Amino acid sequence: MKAGELRGILRGRDFRRLYATRLASQFTDGVFQVALAGYVFFSPEQRATAGEAAAAFAVTLLPYSVLGPFAGVFIDRWRRRQILVWAPVLRAALVLLVAALVATGRDGAGFFLGALLVLGVNRFFLAALSAGLPHVVSRRELVLANAFSVTSGTVIAFVGGGVGALLRWAFGAGHAGTAAILAASAGLYLLAGTVATAFPRGRLGPPAGERAGHGSAREALGGVVDGLRDGARHLGRRPPAALALGAIAYHRFLYGVVLIMTLLLCRYRFTGDADAGMALFTIMLGASGAGFFVGAVATPPVVRRTGKDAWTAGLLAAGGVGLFVLGLPFDETAWAAAAFVLGVVSQGVKLCVDATLQETVDDRFRGRVFAVYDMLFNAVFALAAAVAAVSLPADGRAPLALALVIVAYGVGAIGYRAMAARAPERVAVP
Repeated sequence: MKAGELRGILRGRDFRRLYATRLASQFTDGVFQVALAGYVFFSPEQRATAGEAAAAFAVTLLPYSVLGPFAGVFIDRWRRRQILVWAPVLRAALVLLVAALVATGRDGAGFFLGALLVLGVNRFFLAALSAGLPHVVSRRELVLANAFSVTSGTVIAFVGGGVGALLRWAFGAGHAGTAAILAASAGLYLLAGTVATAFPRGRLGPPAGERAGHGSAREALGGVVDGLRDGARHLGRRPPAALALGAIAYHRFLYGVVLIMTLLLCRYRFTGDADAGMALFTIMLGASGAGFFVGAVATPPVVRRTGKDAWTAGLLAAGGVGLFVLGLPFDETAWAAAAFVLGVVSQGVKLCVDATLQETVDDRFRGRVFAVYDMLFNAVFALAAAVAAVSLPADGRAPLALALVIVAYGVGAIGYRAMAARAPERVAVP
């Protein structure tokens, strides 16, 4: 990232407001998700089997993938500033409900439903952030602004995760300790909504004349299918955007398999008890977070020299090489290095995809397209978790499965480069 360009972006008052809203929210996401994951996967009281642990990811994420399109319709219908103000309030209420369920030991279907709703509202919130970004920076600043915002959000989420891990150590891993951490995260979510109140109501779009409909909520829900059809047609007129969505979905599936494998290795093979497993998994996440940071720093200058398509293909290839060299030994130190490499790959690919969508999708369709993006992001991970649940061994050590992931990364790199070369030139929109 060029320091001068970044300083120019940061001088924008509304960008700083949007940035602060993202940081406050994603820090809290880290606290919440570590509390949740620690309770489900690393609590001695739970003693989840390997298959149950992987299946929990699918149960949590897949239903939101079905609800994702509804978010896009409302992002294009409602003022995005209002979404950023009120979504954290809803999340705080839902988190308190989950905390109450944990405190009373009721961690069955209601617990997972509550967690699902929190995560669903979160994706809705993040889609509104992405759709609002082009309203606070110029088009030529989008790549850098997006890289800086998304990377900072990812890093602060990892920081929040670290704080969540410390709180788990301080308050305990049981029902009472987890409930206390969740209650604290509810208060932090309210902070994000408070920051967003600094925006004028119409500042983040969509423009009043372009909002998707003005009828009742029932009419809006009834128009979901039409909205999705419109979004799909728009993507059909923007081949680079459609190809970008395919690339992130493909990578996300492979990354999901490796992440589930990492969780199982940390819990059942690399360590002998739940607390040590949680500590090691936190280290793996930290290594991946460092990779996210490096990917964010490297992506803008590399993209300026090579273009998004070449960089995306190179990153997919790097994912395969990194797993081949560092993953196949199934050594915990080498595995942490592989987590770093995949962090670089994940962030680099995501930044390229985000920028492509923001550059090529019309503003009145951005909400729906980003909602489809979020839907794919969750659905393919849920599919990866489901595949892992039935195919990985109890301790996560699966050389054949890892070899297939390595080959898939290589095939994906070659295929993406070939398809990008045949795609028509990108059509930028204001």
